[in-house]
Order: sequence, then structure tokens, then C-alpha cells
Amino acid sequence: MKIYTIGYTKKSAEEFFGLLEKHGIERVLDVRLRNTSQLAGFSKKQDLEYFLNRLLGVEYDHLEYLAPTAEMRQAYQDSGKDWELYVKEFHDLLEERKVLETLHRDFFAEKRCCLLCSEPTPDLCHRRLVAEYLQKSWPDVDVVHL
Repeated sequence: MKIYTIGYTKKSAEEFFGLLEKHGIERVLDVRLRNTSQLAGFSKKQDLEYFLNRLLGVEYDHLEYLAPTAEMRQAYQDSGKDWELYVKEFHDLLEERKVLETLHRDFFAEKRCCLLCSEPTPDLCHRRLVAEYLQKSWPDVDVVHL
């Protein structure tokens, strides 16, 4: 089983939707805390949900419980972007939220899913951390970053 991830920043709509189509994505899981910003362009919640369904027949779900808190993001900024501290705190948050009790493996097995956030690359992005967290619990999972 594969879990895909994608960020929309620095991607045109053509590139973004093309990548989803090329990899056969059937469900996009929005893991952003805020998904209604005017700055989000085509990835604003209502627009994205419409485009995914209309252009590709892809489902859309907003899984806010897979996003860091606003306070956590602010603490990351205030710390001078201490990534290792952020990773530990985010992992603790996923444990506290009991993500593995809420988000079952079958959810990913029944449709090809892609975690979405804004960061252009997965390097310093929580979508990668979510995917790796799931991968640790489900060892047969491959993570693919689009």
C-alpha cells in the first residue's frame, strides 16, 4: 500500500491536478489547519473540493486533527525553526489525539489517498511526519511524495 503526499505551493493548477491524475489518486486528505485563506488560490477548501470532483472524480476530506495546532506552529517560528523540537512535539500531538484509533488502515487501503498541505516540498512539512507516523504503525506502507 502507498500513501502519497503533495503540497500545492509553487505548483500551477495544471501541474497539481496532473500529478494527482498521473498517480491515480482517488481521495485527497487535506491536513491543513486552515484551508480557507484567500492566499490558497485554487486550493481553498470549497474550490479544491469542487475541482477535485469535477476534473478527476476525486474525493476530498479535511482531516484537521492531522494538522499542528496554531500554537505549535507559532512556537516553531519563535524557536528559530527548531525542526527536531517541532517533530517531537508533533509526534506527541498525534499520540495525544489517538490518530491510530481514529484513522484506520482500511481507509487508506480502499482508495489511493494523498495527504495535502501547502509546503512545496516534504522536507520540513507535517504531511511527511503524518505519513511517516502511519508508516511506522503499518510497516507495509510506502510513502510517495509528489
